[in-house]
Amino acid sequence: MPKIAIVDKIHQDGINLLKNNSKFECEIIEDLSKKNLISKLPAFDGITLRRGKIDAEILEKCKKLKVISRHGVGFDNVDIKYLKKNNIKLLVTSTTTSVSPSEHIMFMILNISKGIDFFDKAVRNGKFGSVMHMTHNNFELLNKKILIIGFGRIGKKLIKRCLGFEMKVYAYDPYVEKNVIESFGGIKIDNLEEGLREADIISLSVPLTKETQNLITLEKMEMMKKNSIIINISRGGIVNEKDLNEALNKKIIYGAGLDVFEKEPPDNNNPLLKNKRIVLSPHAATFTQECLSKMSTETVQNIIDFFEGRLNNNSIVKL
Repeated sequence: MPKIAIVDKIHQDGINLLKNNSKFECEIIEDLSKKNLISKLPAFDGITLRRGKIDAEILEKCKKLKVISRHGVGFDNVDIKYLKKNNIKLLVTSTTTSVSPSEHIMFMILNISKGIDFFDKAVRNGKFGSVMHMTHNNFELLNKKILIIGFGRIGKKLIKRCLGFEMKVYAYDPYVEKNVIESFGGIKIDNLEEGLREADIISLSVPLTKETQNLITLEKMEMMKKNSIIINISRGGIVNEKDLNEALNKKIIYGAGLDVFEKEPPDNNNPLLKNKRIVLSPHAATFTQECLSKMSTETVQNIIDFFEGRLNNNSIVKL
């Protein structure tokens, strides 16, 4: 009987799916320290992984391990070289992590475009009439140009929402054909710098790889319009944080929204935490009840399907 470790607690719907399956044993592990994982994980045949880092030092102790099922689509917290070398399968939630992140992007865009809670603070602080002559550069989304960098699951959901606001949508993704982007109502951009110069809003939804590390630097931001904004809900390190803070302070760009950071949680002395030109959230783009429920059940279903020999190929990461 396969024994499954649920590393970091997930939504109860996923836990119930595994607990109610008599073909499996499971245990929830909430202490994510390396010492505890090295102690606990060797006993398991499979792992579901939300937060926590599973590196080679941990994996080499896990002689029974056959599969890791990620609660999400990113896998930068797993040593994929070790998995490939030892034929350990890596699975992701390929169908449930797009709606909530695309809505989160729109939340950030709308928040920034309408003044980052400026109106709310005016009412609460007794300055109701002051907004009549406000100096904030609030703007409409009508006819604004958004560049979606990464036209995968999230990008395909985001474009529908942007078109609903009558925005002009451009997409940069070297791995997606022009006709696919056009079928969603977008315009394919082949040259990233061209897109950066053209766009009013940049939204990133790409994995963290050698190619995407520091994809957006000060040099790239200097190509952008002074009224432009950057939204990153993908992975920290894709937008260089030091450069972003400088670009905001020097008004090279107008604003930004970050759901992810180079270090999570960010250090208290990270200057972005005090920057008033940015909207921040704690890697929470998927934090809706609907998304967390679906992600947990898909994470668990993937591992069940793996051991029962009926896994959907779309869930398998090609290492």
